Amino acid sequence: MSARMFELMNIFVEVAEQGSFARAADVLHLHRPAVTKAIQQLEDDLGTRLMHRTTRRISLTSEGEAFLQRAKMLLNDVDDVMASFSSTRPPRGRLRVDTPLSLAHAILIPALSAFQARYPDIEIELTSSDHRVDMVAEGIDCVIRMGELQDSSLVSRRLGEARLVTCAAPAYLDRCGEPKTPDDLAGHNAVMFFAGHSRTVMDWRFTQNGEARILRPARTMLVDNSDILLSCGLAGLGILQGIHAVLAPHLQAGRLVEVLGEYTTAAKPVSVLYPDRRYLAPKVRVFVDWLSELFAANGDRLQGLLLPEKQSTSRSTAP
Repeated sequence: MSARMFELMNIFVEVAEQGSFARAADVLHLHRPAVTKAIQQLEDDLGTRLMHRTTRRISLTSEGEAFLQRAKMLLNDVDDVMASFSSTRPPRGRLRVDTPLSLAHAILIPALSAFQARYPDIEIELTSSDHRVDMVAEGIDCVIRMGELQDSSLVSRRLGEARLVTCAAPAYLDRCGEPKTPDDLAGHNAVMFFAGHSRTVMDWRFTQNGEARILRPARTMLVDNSDILLSCGLAGLGILQGIHAVLAPHLQAGRLVEVLGEYTTAAKPVSVLYPDRRYLAPKVRVFVDWLSELFAANGDRLQGLLLPEKQSTSRSTAP
């Protein structure tokens, strides 16, 4: 591929993202006619129309949408390669991160400004869900996941463990009473989480008489989103078990009340995963290192809500 084609692709991506030839020209420090000519040349070389143009706006054709995604991935890969072999060039480019909603709210988003200040040339594209993602198909650079991981070609680094808490809204406890032991849950309503496409229900874990116990209350409402899990608990629909770092503000404000505290001692591992490549893109490497620092250094500030763990690296995949 010629250097000129890379230049045309870069101009096309900027026009598409800015939604304007004029704004793209300003960002690229080019004259607008040069930008217009570049897009025309690219369409001629490809033999297809990439954009619909009117006097007021532009929009991408279906071919333009597909080309945009491939062009962005290619340009990012080129940028990563160049950065990997440059000792003076700071990490840069778009970093695509996927994380569970609960960790995004409680841990990652409050600290991201520090990462942006340290690496201003890295643009973060954050997606957040409670479902497993296909990193390769969706172009994700790294994912943060909770729970035990299975072996695969992905590389994982354990960040720490998230403490669990069992709780309910005061209105629910006034109506249904408070369970005193895990066995009492058989007579209670519960709001439980299930994992996306597999529909696997996440069991509740307790320690009783020195032994680990896994329970699944009989009367349950099932949800696949941690935000909805919290909303159901606050609405008094049943008892829930979740990450302490997420539920702590509601516990402190009295909107939720901890139950079975002497039995809820289990914790969920938290890991970051990324593809196994011959080289790790600098933007991914510095983000993974920063995550490890964040989890290790802020255990006290988070008041024990998150338990940092010694670093370890292995091949794994998210459940």
